[in-house]
Amino acid sequence: MNSTDRTPADLLRSALAADPGRPLVTFYDDATGERVELSVATFANWVAKTSNLLQGDLGAEPGDRLALLLPAHWQSAVWLLACASVGVVAEVGGDPADADLVVSGPDSLEEARACSGERVALALRPLGGRFPQPPAGFADYAVEVPGQGDRFAPFAPVDADGPGLVVGGEELSYAELTSRAREDAVKLGLGTGSRVLTGLGYDTWEGLSAGLYAALASGGSVVLCRNLDRLSPEALAQRVESERVTHSL
Repeated sequence: MNSTDRTPADLLRSALAADPGRPLVTFYDDATGERVELSVATFANWVAKTSNLLQGDLGAEPGDRLALLLPAHWQSAVWLLACASVGVVAEVGGDPADADLVVSGPDSLEEARACSGERVALALRPLGGRFPQPPAGFADYAVEVPGQGDRFAPFAPVDADGPGLVVGGEELSYAELTSRAREDAVKLGLGTGSRVLTGLGYDTWEGLSAGLYAALASGGSVVLCRNLDRLSPEALAQRVESERVTHSL
């Protein structure tokens, strides 16, 4: 990847320029049987649409705090990159009462109501489906995002040295995040074409790095598995083979 990239959004732009058709995130939910594969181009399109929603409809500005109440999921990865594209600080598992905006899954809606700012809800249904009945007080992501633009340009440049991510009680700038992702990629032996299978959550840096950032920084891709404990050892071995996994975490 480009050694001058200093933010996750930079990393995604470099990945898109290098090989837009390769897989970037392959997501499994072993509770529902869902499988979704997103190429770099498809993932970047979701990020652009979500960034436009975040900056335009929701009025988010650089430095705003967004409480991200989502599990490890392909849509969570999209939101993390959208925040980085706009300059919004993503607080994974953050307190909605202290946040400017909140993005919630279906299991944390009551907690998310503590946010006095904009609230977005994700049903986390297969294929990005919407809620059968939209939750009161929330914008349904699956309803709002399809009509957004496919290209994104921030109103203001993103400060790579400004705050970018809070996870596990630690705050990282975008530049620190990107640097750590590169370091982790080296430690794990990741490179172009690497396929990382992970069942780790997104509530720790280790989970975020394994499930998104390290692969993005190295030209690799992720097989992100939710509810992996429901999979038998035989089925897991079959997945490792069929997905051409090179690293398992």
